[in-house]
Amino acid sequence: MPPLIETDRLSRSYRLGGQDVPALREVSVTVPHGQFVAVMGPSGSGKSTFLNLIGCLDRPTGGSLRLDGEEVSRLAADALADLRSRKLGFVFQGFHLLPRADARANVELPMIYAGIPRRERRARAEAALARVGLADRMHHRPNELSGGQQQRVAIARAIVNDPVLLLADEPTGALDTRTSLDIMALFQALNRAGLAVLLVTHEPEMARFAARLLRFRDGRLVDDRAQEPADAAAALAALPEVEAA
Repeated sequence: MPPLIETDRLSRSYRLGGQDVPALREVSVTVPHGQFVAVMGPSGSGKSTFLNLIGCLDRPTGGSLRLDGEEVSRLAADALADLRSRKLGFVFQGFHLLPRADARANVELPMIYAGIPRRERRARAEAALARVGLADRMHHRPNELSGGQQQRVAIARAIVNDPVLLLADEPTGALDTRTSLDIMALFQALNRAGLAVLLVTHEPEMARFAARLLRFRDGRLVDDRAQEPADAAAALAALPEVEAA
């Protein structure tokens, strides 16, 4: 089986004021299937650019990128969209839910774009919501859900097409400590079930739940290390009761 992610001198520059400004500089990294990877770095370090390239939301200006053995650096726009639909799921700090649609309808969205029949869409959306612990909230609209529940709906939407990789960009940035740990425990559960996770975060206390840590600075990958992941469910259970109020 080929690696899930394989980059060779992956680079991205932007044209600003008549000059090329590098955002990512010759990053070479390999990520196997099923790994939980945290990506850290200060603002402007290149971590979000790296995520956008891996997620096929942007195109490299140098180097190569393979996803699940497929060279994607020069795919046409429609081919990139198809790849994203088949293999990738996205979770962001903002939940990006349709305010007038209930949880099930929000989760159905990517399947509508994929042309999946209505009955199958509903069944798969309900299964995804059950998987993230929201079987009893599928008919609630976003304004009837807590922030953590909204993020769980967004995660259900991200996994409903059975991706091989979940890309999460600061998914706990707008959440309190208890809810953040709850979301990280869910990520770890999904990872244990075989889903690879690429988590961009500025919070070391969230990065500690990943099995591998990539650090970026000035557009370069400056550190790549394995780590023993902390248990988010245990950390959540250890919080004092006063924080649950």
